[in-house]
Amino acid sequence: MSHCIEWSRAYAHRLPKNAGEPFFSRRKEISERLARELAAGKLPFLDMPYREKLREDMLPLLPRIKPFRHMLLLGIGGSALGARAFQRAFAPGQDEPDHAGPWLWIADNVCPGSFEALLGKLRPADTVVVCVSKSGGTIETLAQYFLAKEWLLAARGERWREHMVVVTDRTKGYLREESLRHGLLSLEVPNFLGGRYSALSAVGLLPAAFLGIDWEALLDGARDVALPLARNPASLGLHPSFALACWAKALEEHHYSQLIFFCYIPSWAAYGLWFAQLWAESLGKGGKGIMPVPAVGVTDQHSVNQMFLDGRRDKGCLFLTSRSRPRCRGFGENLPEQWSWLAGKPFSDLLEAEALGTRMALAASGVPLVHLDMEDDGPRDAGALMMLLEAATVFTGWLMDINPLDQPAVELGKRLANARLGAKSYPEEEAGLAAFLAEPRREQMF
Repeated sequence: MSHCIEWSRAYAHRLPKNAGEPFFSRRKEISERLARELAAGKLPFLDMPYREKLREDMLPLLPRIKPFRHMLLLGIGGSALGARAFQRAFAPGQDEPDHAGPWLWIADNVCPGSFEALLGKLRPADTVVVCVSKSGGTIETLAQYFLAKEWLLAARGERWREHMVVVTDRTKGYLREESLRHGLLSLEVPNFLGGRYSALSAVGLLPAAFLGIDWEALLDGARDVALPLARNPASLGLHPSFALACWAKALEEHHYSQLIFFCYIPSWAAYGLWFAQLWAESLGKGGKGIMPVPAVGVTDQHSVNQMFLDGRRDKGCLFLTSRSRPRCRGFGENLPEQWSWLAGKPFSDLLEAEALGTRMALAASGVPLVHLDMEDDGPRDAGALMMLLEAATVFTGWLMDINPLDQPAVELGKRLANARLGAKSYPEEEAGLAAFLAEPRREQMF
């Protein structure tokens, strides 16, 4: 693979050309930390020690779910975003006319209407339900699991077990208990593999495999990028992920508050949402961090790009393109005179021209921009991009002197929701809820 990071316009406007040097000088400290955490098994997304075990578990499981026409994935956040990105990128037929299957349906929100529609229209006999939660205790996912279990039980009786797969911790949590109690098919989420770093594990790869996506190619691409770091952490200073981390930290130091992820690979548009969770949940801590802003080319040229180009000068940009040229229609010769210059050109030339024009416009507007140019847009290339961004996220967190692997602030809202529903193990949250709800409401009707 020959992917390219273009740095020509990365340091621009109020970001001096030497802005990343203070952080690059910390490479020995960061590489030593990398070595320690790899040795302790705390970065499984990077060295992927689980790969052989995953393959051993997946190969006998896949024939058992292949006969189903539908997969209903129950999961939220990192348990769903990777799967959706894979589906949209590499199995887009579901959104196209006359699709003959398979189908992947993702229930990633507490939306009674859409969930009821799924259970009302899918045939249980044709459906495998995959419930994904590393902890086995995610309230939103467990609520869906309880409802889906009853739905299957009502239609299939004791055979409901044949329609359920859980992806969760190997030894603990409610879903693991359920898998043991009922003999459910299961795959494990390795220790220390947090949700937003888990797409290239059973979490994202089981749905990918169901759809016929080359899931091992995704892992191969990730391994290509990770191998130098995993084998020789001391080579960190030569790795592009660390260069990206130094640039991102420099952006924050110079008061940039937003990082645009501008994707000009249309089939990869959903990767923007995956990246947004990865970056925001990892780095938004202690009053620090740069807000990720997903954008899709060329669609968002006609909406939010006005703000990027002419709004506040507080934005950096990761700009994603591919050198591949998909087979597509060309413009004929019978065009109106004012559009005759399009004659003979393939439709894909328009995408390339739009990407170049937007990149130039952003640079002209003083937006510090790193151009990620992928060799192709297949699964192996996607795996490489995901590994690059995951590693860069972790290194950025270490340069910020925060832990990029936890999400402490998110947990409060979960505890409050549980207390609101009647869970009895949250006395502080119950008191907080009572105080919040007792405050007088100030309302204005419209």
